[in-house]
Amino acid sequence: MKKIAILAYGSLIYEPGEELENCIVNRLGPILTPFKVEYARSSRTRGGAPTLVPVDAGGFQISAVLFVLSAGISEKEAKDMLWRRETRRVQGSYSPHARPGPNSVLIKTILNFEGIVLVLYPSIQANIPSPLTGRKLACLAIASARNPEVGKGKDGISYLLAAKSAGISTPLTQEYESAILELTGTNTLEAALLSLGR
Repeated sequence: MKKIAILAYGSLIYEPGEELENCIVNRLGPILTPFKVEYARSSRTRGGAPTLVPVDAGGFQISAVLFVLSAGISEKEAKDMLWRRETRRVQGSYSPHARPGPNSVLIKTILNFEGIVLVLYPSIQANIPSPLTGRKLACLAIASARNPEVGKGKDGISYLLAAKSAGISTPLTQEYESAILELTGTNTLEAALLSLGR
């Protein structure tokens, strides 16, 4: 049986979801993503908060974890579970679009990576207009934290805090954090969250 793993970066590292969690037999890492990543997507499910996505320009290779799946999981089953996690669905299967749109979740593959035969990872397009700046990201994050419809821990500041705790750093991380602190008049991201009623 070939080994299949999921390359987790961003929130997938600490929020794999119950379905995937039940199939993980080992976690390998930290490792670096083989592609560059930046806070370049405004996420609808997080009230517009900036999230980490692969980028063609800018970004850094960032800290990631490989979730090794149990031997009985097929490639199709793994893709379906990852797609459901990324689209917040409990049913349905992954069917790649012939012409992916700006909100299409793609499940991409890497062969023979870090000793794993087949590695899957989610990819979705960047959608924050260039130029990306820390202040632009901070405004989106603060707006998401102020939005009462955004669940606890789902806002942009919480997302940034979790990414930092996972050892993730991008070219904009420091500028992004500094802009949040400046705009909220606070000294830490935790204090910024409290000042916004989180």
